[in-house]
Amino acid sequence: MMKLTKHISLLLIILATSITSAQIKFEAKVSKNRLGVNERLRIDFEMNQDGDNFNPPSFSDFTVIGGPNQSVSNSWINGVRSFNKTYSYFLSPKRQGSFTINQATINIDGQTYKTTPIKIEVTSAVEIPKDPNDPNYLAQEGIHLVAEVSKSDPYLNEAITVVYKLFVSPNTGVENSHEIDSPRYNDFWSQNIDTQDQRFQMGTYNGEEYRYIILRKTILYPQKTGKLDIEPLTLDIGVQVPTNRRDIFGGRMMARVNRTISAGSKTINVKPLPETGKPLNFTGAVGNFSFKVSTTKTQLDATESLQAKVEVTGNGNLKLFNLPKLTLPSSLEVYEPEHNENVRTDLAGMQGSIADTYTIVPQYKGKYPIPSISFSYFDLKTESYKTLNSDEIVIDVLNGPASGSVVSSNQNPANTKQQVVLNKDQFAYIKTNADFSSTTSSYFFKTPLFWSTLLLPFLAIPLAIVIRRKKADRDADVYGNRIRMADKLAKKYLSNAKKALGKKEEFYIAMEKALHNYLKAKLHIETSELSKDRINKLLLERGVEAETMADFNHIMQNCDLARYTPITAVTMQEDYEKAAKTISLIDKQAR
Repeated sequence: MMKLTKHISLLLIILATSITSAQIKFEAKVSKNRLGVNERLRIDFEMNQDGDNFNPPSFSDFTVIGGPNQSVSNSWINGVRSFNKTYSYFLSPKRQGSFTINQATINIDGQTYKTTPIKIEVTSAVEIPKDPNDPNYLAQEGIHLVAEVSKSDPYLNEAITVVYKLFVSPNTGVENSHEIDSPRYNDFWSQNIDTQDQRFQMGTYNGEEYRYIILRKTILYPQKTGKLDIEPLTLDIGVQVPTNRRDIFGGRMMARVNRTISAGSKTINVKPLPETGKPLNFTGAVGNFSFKVSTTKTQLDATESLQAKVEVTGNGNLKLFNLPKLTLPSSLEVYEPEHNENVRTDLAGMQGSIADTYTIVPQYKGKYPIPSISFSYFDLKTESYKTLNSDEIVIDVLNGPASGSVVSSNQNPANTKQQVVLNKDQFAYIKTNADFSSTTSSYFFKTPLFWSTLLLPFLAIPLAIVIRRKKADRDADVYGNRIRMADKLAKKYLSNAKKALGKKEEFYIAMEKALHNYLKAKLHIETSELSKDRINKLLLERGVEAETMADFNHIMQNCDLARYTPITAVTMQEDYEKAAKTISLIDKQAR
């Protein structure tokens, strides 16, 4: 009796274990629940059965600096299958406080599963221990981001430059950097200078030899006086640092860590322009300029046109002030000026010219002066105001009516009368032949429209019966519906891959899902059967050519390798086109 009880107990334990192992699990795990604001958090979403439509939480209180990274483990041990799939994200907290990472969802076998929310506490920055064997400490000591400001106390509207340099120690490598926070230059006029094709140069940082590269150059013109803050540039960088381990050839092995670095904020004390000696016509020009007024011609006939140009040339805030206006005689017809800018911006500031071009049309014969006008600016070299005056220009109108010659001298304009001439067609709008039509409405009863409206519902009944039968047959076709659903899902993922072109991780995840769902629909297999050998065997049995199978396997291999190797947008476009072509060929060749 005791022996029978033991066997029954053992059987129940085995049965309970098998039932427990067959349960679907979907859970979230974090590397730590408490971290400093300068540390990173890893979160893994794990499942023991494959699913579709994975939706992560928003991570609104964190910056996603890595992920989603996907890993799949599928093994058989003593006849028992073990499956595990994980989506991993690396997060950087935006600020201190207590935060909650909300639920993630996924569909497994037609059911929606959710993870449990996780609470995270973010404290103030923690000090990284000074351990020469710790890759995080080596990355902290071996890489620095510096913002160099050309002048900390400029005048209002004086150009200053901010150059961001990344310093890297000789034994440290850098890869996959991207901006987390870009500086917003409040109260400044700003323009970025092109820094493409930059290469590492040799320099010093804190008296030590470093390599550095210029990441960004920005020209700034302060638009407000007082203390102005320049927000920091913050980067997330993959850093490779040396370790104490060596490979089989004796070379030192490298460890990769991610690090968030910031250039720090800068404060600029902007001085106001002096009030002493400020001209009345000063409009804010600061720099070094020349000024002139010119015309395209000085002699012409009445009703002909000429152009007068008011132009300022030099180095300074050319786009940030107004040009003086021309003052012209009332007998000259003047149109609104056309503003033109020929300005280039580099680390020396704005350089070039701006101009207002007036179109002038004289109406009468005579000589018309364009009087001299003045332009004032603040000279940074002498720290004083300067005023420039243009030359007077005389316009000579050679031919045309004299001013006031419209009415003769011996005729009183008030008594001048003109004979009224009647037009013979002045009453042509009055119709002499009436064309009346009846306004009585016709009856609707027994008209063709009446009979059509009456019989249409009866004619629609057979059509509705046919449609209903077709729908019932389609709903009863469970197997066909499953194939159609998988095809629809594959097309959806393929369209998602097209939308994600240029974003490596999203593109290849969407591509892989599209290919998997297409195979499930075409070969009538489940997710657990998606192995390379199984796929090749089934495609071969269906008569798919070896070249097409090789293309398909190559695409799948690219999806796996793309997450760990650099891929260009051109390569992604080629993989997308090859995937679409391969799916089409399999459809044509498979029996």
